[in-house]
Amino acid sequence: MLTLYGFSASNYYNKVKLALMEKGLPFEESLRWPDQTDGEISPLHKVPYLVGEDGGLCESQVIIDYLESRYPQRPLIPADPFKAAKVREVVTFLELHLELVARQLYPEAFFGGKISDNLKAKTREQLQKNIPAAAKLFKFAPYVAGDTFTIADCAAIMHFPLVSSACKIIYGEDLLAQIEGVKPYLAKMTENPNVQKVNADRKVNTEQMLAYYASKR
Repeated sequence: MLTLYGFSASNYYNKVKLALMEKGLPFEESLRWPDQTDGEISPLHKVPYLVGEDGGLCESQVIIDYLESRYPQRPLIPADPFKAAKVREVVTFLELHLELVARQLYPEAFFGGKISDNLKAKTREQLQKNIPAAAKLFKFAPYVAGDTFTIADCAAIMHFPLVSSACKIIYGEDLLAQIEGVKPYLAKMTENPNVQKVNADRKVNTEQMLAYYASKR
């Protein structure tokens, strides 16, 4: 049995969770906050990490690539090498050039911290450069990378809302709004029962996370 470790408030945890559900793979969840993680499996104490009969793995994209190779049923990556590369290209832009940049805003946007005006300005400048560049790769036809649900959707469904929310809180505007397809895409994806389940669990776990860290202060 596969066991997914981490917490449902994490977008990267939910990316893997949604992939497991879409592939129809049986798995268990085990709640782990970062200070409770297994450093032998996840050396930086990041979530998620996965443990199965072959052993343990960390890093969300590594986990998903393993799942695709190990359990080829219900594939989330196209068989054609070029199409597969295009899907991974979208994931890279979503995570490296959008979510990772916007993540610099999260301490103030979501966790009661404070970031400098200089960092806010630099982050905005980078996002304003990266968002229209990334938009050139998004298809919304109806899925983010084309006409088939892929790992790119597992990432987009989880990352788009966080980037939008962080921008609205810090800048007073949604910088992703310049990509016209994002809102209708997310609305369409929420019709998926697996997405509904992941989002419901996320809302519950977010409250648990805030309570947990409040108790640590």
